[in-house]
Amino acid sequence: MTLGQIYGVSLGPGDADLITLKGLKTLRQADKIYYPGSLFKNGRKSSYSLSILQQYDLDIEKLNGFYLKMDVERVQANTIYETTFQQIVEDYHKGLSVVIVSEGDISTFSSFSYLLKKIKAHELSVDLIPGITSYSHLASESGIPLCLQNEKITIIPRIQSAAELQEAILNFDTVILMKIKSVMDSITAIIDPKIHSITYAERLGTDKQFITNNWAKANQREIPYFSLLIIKKINQCK
Repeated sequence: MTLGQIYGVSLGPGDADLITLKGLKTLRQADKIYYPGSLFKNGRKSSYSLSILQQYDLDIEKLNGFYLKMDVERVQANTIYETTFQQIVEDYHKGLSVVIVSEGDISTFSSFSYLLKKIKAHELSVDLIPGITSYSHLASESGIPLCLQNEKITIIPRIQSAAELQEAILNFDTVILMKIKSVMDSITAIIDPKIHSITYAERLGTDKQFITNNWAKANQREIPYFSLLIIKKINQCK
């Protein structure tokens, strides 16, 4: 029996042109493409990955979405991961080329990693294709290096408190905050425009992209899930 091949393909932060050539080639040659999405309480489904995939003129019959509830318990998400994995295993044993995609980089805060754990546990053949993260894209857009020489950098998703952020800023030259929607008050309590340079962004690489260096302006917005913040000490930006 001829077995298939599984690929994890990074789509980049949102701009369809920011996928790698290898990633795009793999998508076009795939028999099946699985993409993640969000399932909201009102039943609405949304997929950032699908919005990128739709720009590549792929056969829509190849596309298969798995939609996850955004809750802390993760019960539904774990069930969906297992169901999706079983579908992938079936495709694999049919000898198909199977791609699982993720926005940003496949190994950075990616839903793919939960499937990868199952794939490795069953010793299935898998290749990962890396991609551009949202924070590397923002660094390019803002024209400020993330780090130089011996500077230290940290990435924190959904900080737990203002004290945690204060400690990070003291110990690192560059602090990247992701998933900031629910922690805006903690950030506001620490940010000081006299000593901190900030770059806020949302929906990078899309027609709704927004970037500002003004925290007061950012704090007035309705913060989406796809938002992030880079904080540097002002002397590091000169």
